[in-house]
Amino acid sequence: MEQRIGSSSQPLEGAGFDPAFIPGLTSPASGREEDAKAKPEEPEDTAPEEDITPEPEPEVEEESAPEEEADPDGPVFEASDRRARVVADHSGVRLRLDDQECEFRWDEIGAVETETARFGKRWTLTVHTPDSRWYPIEVEAPSRSSFAEWDTALDAVLDAYFEDGEAQSEKDDQADDVKDSAKDSEDDGDGTDAD
Repeated sequence: MEQRIGSSSQPLEGAGFDPAFIPGLTSPASGREEDAKAKPEEPEDTAPEEDITPEPEPEVEEESAPEEEADPDGPVFEASDRRARVVADHSGVRLRLDDQECEFRWDEIGAVETETARFGKRWTLTVHTPDSRWYPIEVEAPSRSSFAEWDTALDAVLDAYFEDGEAQSEKDDQADDVKDSAKDSEDDGDGTDAD
């Protein structure tokens, strides 16, 4: 009778052993170790050294936010706490919560709504888009008196940059009034149309 020395069981593989294992996407942990050992080391460049001074690399400018049209005279609203931040200026409204951030241009916004908590120091700003989606964010104010200051500052920004549907409908109404007055002037004077 022949007996093997050592364990006859195979090592465990898969999600039960390695939580990072995804069938079809990653190899089992034992396979990854073997792959790492099997990779040949890349040979170093053994070219003879020459007396060449390296050319200075051109200075790479740090990539900053794209240059936006500056409107330094316009109002800017900013409210933040340890986790959340709201900024509204000439380019639109930016919301940030922890590491998540979204930005809305003024033409992407259908409405902006604010709400204060009945108790506590939570101030909620909600951005509504024309496609019936809304994006709320809560900011903790240093004191309840900040609510009025924030609402006033936000109203100044909205008045300066946000063209809501009411302003557009007023323009349309004025255009309709001009058309109606032009039509009335075409009447022949006896109260009947000159068709």
